[in-house]
Amino acid sequence: MSFQAIIDGLIAGTTIGLGAIGLTLTYSILRFANFTHGDFLAWGAYLTLSVSGFLGGLVASLGVTTPLGPFSFGWGLPVSLIIGITLTILLTMALDKLLFGRLRRRGADAIIIVMASFGASMALRSLLEFIYTANPQYLTRELQIAEPLGLGMRATPDQLLTIGLTAVLVVALNLFVTRTPMGRAMRAVSENPALAGVYGIEVQRVIRVTWIIGAGLACVAGVMSGLLVQIRPYMGFDLLLPLFAAAILGGVGSIPGAVIGGLIIGLAEAFAVQIFGAEWRAGVAFIVLVLVLLVRPTGLFGRPS
Repeated sequence: MSFQAIIDGLIAGTTIGLGAIGLTLTYSILRFANFTHGDFLAWGAYLTLSVSGFLGGLVASLGVTTPLGPFSFGWGLPVSLIIGITLTILLTMALDKLLFGRLRRRGADAIIIVMASFGASMALRSLLEFIYTANPQYLTRELQIAEPLGLGMRATPDQLLTIGLTAVLVVALNLFVTRTPMGRAMRAVSENPALAGVYGIEVQRVIRVTWIIGAGLACVAGVMSGLLVQIRPYMGFDLLLPLFAAAILGGVGSIPGAVIGGLIIGLAEAFAVQIFGAEWRAGVAFIVLVLVLLVRPTGLFGRPS
C-alpha cells in the first residue's frame, strides 16, 4: 500500500465534498433529497465545455494563445466556468419554478417531491445525452506530467488546483453562512421555516439563494471532475451515491461536514481500489456510511432533531 492513495483520495474527495454541499443545503432548507443534483454537475460541465469551445474558436481566429501558468488550460476556461455557473444557476431556477416550486405551493409531501426530482433527473440526463451524445468529451487534451510531492506521492498541477480551489470555496462559503445576514437567515430557515417566516425572514429569497449556491458549486465540481478525467452524460449519476453518502456522513446541514464526508469517502475508495481492486469502488461509499451511522446516527457533525 503506497501513499499515492492519499493524494488520489483527496482529489476524488474534493469533488465529492463540493458536490455534497449543495445536497446538504437543499435537504436542510427545502426538506427533500434532490436526485437532480448529480445531473447539475454534468450539465455544468457540458455548458462550460460549450462556452469554452466557442471562446477557444474565437481566440484561435484571433491568433492569440494565453496559457495559464502550469495548468493544462488557458485563460478561456475560467471565463467559461463563470458563464457555465450562470447558465447552471438559470437551469436550476427554471426547474424550481416549473416543478419544485409548484409542488411546494400545493403542499405536496416530501416523498412526492423526491419522486419528482427522480423523474426530472432522468429527463435531464436523457436530454443531455440527446444533445451531446454518449461519447466522452474533454475540457482539455493537454497531457500533464505528475510532479513528485514526497513520500512517493505525485500529482499534476490540475489536480493540486482542484484541492486548493475546494479549500478556498469551502472557507468562503462557511464564512458566508456564519457571518452574513443571509447566512443567518438560511440557518434559521433550516431550523424552522414557518417560525423564520413569522420573524420576517423572506423564505422564498432564502430558497433562491440555496439553489444558486448549490448549482454554482455543482458546476464547479462537474468541471473539476471533467478536467481531471472526462465529461459524460452519466458522470453526475455515477457520483450520486458518493454525494449522498458524504452529505449524510458529515451530518445533514453541515457544510464542513459535507466536505469532510466527501474526503472520507474519497480516501476510502482510493484505499479500497488499491487493496481489494476497482470492483469495490462502487460499494465503499455505502459501507463507510453504514459503519459510521451505526456509531453516530446523526452523522459526524449532525445534530439530533
